[in-house]
Parts: sequence; structure tokens; C-alpha cells
Amino acid sequence: MARSRIAACVLLATAASLTTAARAADLERLLVIKNHRFEPAELKVPAGQRVKLVLHNQDATPEEFESHGLNREKIVPGGAQVVVYIGPLRAGRYTFYGEYNPATAQGAVVAE
Repeated sequence: MARSRIAACVLLATAASLTTAARAADLERLLVIKNHRFEPAELKVPAGQRVKLVLHNQDATPEEFESHGLNREKIVPGGAQVVVYIGPLRAGRYTFYGEYNPATAQGAVVAE
């Protein structure tokens, strides 16, 4: 019984370290919110790979990153950074916008 508990603990520890290593290998992209616009407006990422999207709001006011295609929404306070994970994505174009400034804060993730 004790050996099976030790074996289970070893398996859990191994799985946790593999998950941590996989997350460390995620591709990272920066998306800046400045003057109520996303920069870059088009963000290219490899298809089939998980991406760590760092949203940096350089405006003083909050913005909400919203994407129906990516199934994500996240409020980014003014002057702050947040992280959103996307993917792995199929090849295609996934639009996003700023809920608080939809006329100017628009963009797309293009998975190739």
C-alpha cells in the first residue's frame, strides 16, 4: 500500500513538472493598448500552438479585450498588464476588439 502511494506521488510530481515545462515553452506575444487602439492590429501566430498573449494597457482608462472567435474576454485596467492564453488555433483569422472603445480598438490574430 505504501509503495503504491509513493508511486502515485511520483507520477503526480512528474505530471506537474511536465505541465510547468510545457507552459514555459508557450509562445509569447505582446499586444499593447495605446490611444484606445491595439498595437499591432494584426498579430500573427503559428497554427496549432498555444500562445501566451500579454496585454499591456498603456492608456489611463481600462479596456476589455473581447473575442468571440477566440472565446476570450478580459478586462485590462489602465496602466496594467494581464495574460490571456489562446490556442492552439486552427489556421484562420480571429478578430478581437475593445469593448469600451469598439470604434478604434480592433484587431485580429492570424494563425498560419
